[in-house]
Amino acid sequence: MLQLTEIKLPLTHTEDELKAEILKRLGIKNDALISYTIYRRGYDARNPSNIRFIYTLDVEVKNEKRYLNKNKVTIAPNRAYTMVAKAPSTLKSRPIVIGTGPCGLFAGLLLAQMGFRPIMIERGKSVRERTKDTFGLWRQRLLHPESNVQFGEGGAGTFSDGKLYSQIKDPKHYSRKVLEEFIKAGAPEEIIYVSKPHIGTFRLVSMVEKMRETIESLGGEIRFQSKVTDVLIKDHQIEGIVLANGEQILSNHIVFAIGHSARDTFDMLHSKGVYMEAKPFSVGFRIEHPQSLIDKSRFGVNAGNPLLGAADYKLVHHANNGRSVYSFCMCPGGTVVAATSEPEMVVTNGMSQYSRNERNANSGIVVGITPTDYPHDVLGGIEFQRQLERNAFIMGGRNYNAPAQLVGDFLLDKASVEIGSVLPSYTPGVTPVNLKDSMPEYVIAAIREALPVFDKQIPGFAMNDALLTGVETRTSSPIRIKRDSNSYQSINTRGFYPAGEGAGYAGGILSAAVDGIEVAEAVALSMLN
Repeated sequence: MLQLTEIKLPLTHTEDELKAEILKRLGIKNDALISYTIYRRGYDARNPSNIRFIYTLDVEVKNEKRYLNKNKVTIAPNRAYTMVAKAPSTLKSRPIVIGTGPCGLFAGLLLAQMGFRPIMIERGKSVRERTKDTFGLWRQRLLHPESNVQFGEGGAGTFSDGKLYSQIKDPKHYSRKVLEEFIKAGAPEEIIYVSKPHIGTFRLVSMVEKMRETIESLGGEIRFQSKVTDVLIKDHQIEGIVLANGEQILSNHIVFAIGHSARDTFDMLHSKGVYMEAKPFSVGFRIEHPQSLIDKSRFGVNAGNPLLGAADYKLVHHANNGRSVYSFCMCPGGTVVAATSEPEMVVTNGMSQYSRNERNANSGIVVGITPTDYPHDVLGGIEFQRQLERNAFIMGGRNYNAPAQLVGDFLLDKASVEIGSVLPSYTPGVTPVNLKDSMPEYVIAAIREALPVFDKQIPGFAMNDALLTGVETRTSSPIRIKRDSNSYQSINTRGFYPAGEGAGYAGGILSAAVDGIEVAEAVALSMLN
């Protein structure tokens, strides 16, 4: 199989034109072409009046070796996933996976596929019940601390844009395994080849349920509303966990895929001597614009073309005070959502459905934070986040409204008194304020400097009525549970496998899922030794 790269065609091209381009690139006639499949399809929008699709193709031809010296033609890599182990029929113990977000879900799925019958522990509820509880906060201001955007089956990624792309190095093509499993569970087949695939919340719900059914059909067990309150460690070897009801579950192989908001679990693990360290993260606001403004800026006359969908963006600015300001988790045609997991705190996040057809675009505009910005304690970043979230709750009116400000007022350091033409999507609601009181001065200064710079890249980005909503604090975990790079085990606790975003080893659905696969392989190989 050959791989052809950089095949460029107009948006309006036909399948025959794509096929003709393959024949032209290889210099062959139609009878020499056996088949082709699309491996990747992206687009080049640098010239909005002449946007072009860019293809990478897997092509099967007769006598393929004679074409390898041609420009941009190589042998297509083998991307098929191969299991690294198979559980013996005499397996005496079962691995435990804590957390059922993307990392935990894929760790459990892989262990089940290899025959290890994992026991999966989730503090929250099943994904459909959890969705009802989440809507309770959004519609009725009722927070369920153990069942919300952060906690429950599917993890925080369930209530997001469902982005399935990442910049991680992936030499073993584990990302493709992730996408293939998602397609089996009901995702659109296009996610396997589009350059920026996404799924959206409503589709993710049913997909997570189907993946759970697969795990259970292979002998896995999933326990909901089962919060881990203690770990059993002896001589630096983990031996089991203790649940809130007092039940002990014993195992010498435990994956902790607990997510970045399991603050009480981080505290418990730290008290038990599991090695962890503070790490950088980012804080800031959500910004909303009319999606039509972003589409016009990125796509020009092609704005609204259904082949392109809703436009996104990625922005970075290095401020004069030394801080980096950047867009985070951009959600085209989406909404800003209430994402707190603790009472009397306000946290924002972004979410889109598969259609991405809501009126606003939103993203985080966030500033980098390091452990030197708060009292130097391993868990100091968590308290730093909490202080910002408590203050946002107070500024919003102590009713889970979020504090918000027009971009024009923010730049003038003037409190907003009413909302402009960009209607807020955040529910329960927003309270106009001066957001300078919601963040440290260096964060405010950096964002004020960045917005006019971003406006030069996307005209209208700093428009007066664009809306900032606070606060965005859960960009990534504030701690890293350090692990050995070969065995994936904690550097001071054998059998303890820190994994995913909460442990500091992923950022987003795809990278967390890939980390889950890698950790599952490490667990399986260890259990065979």
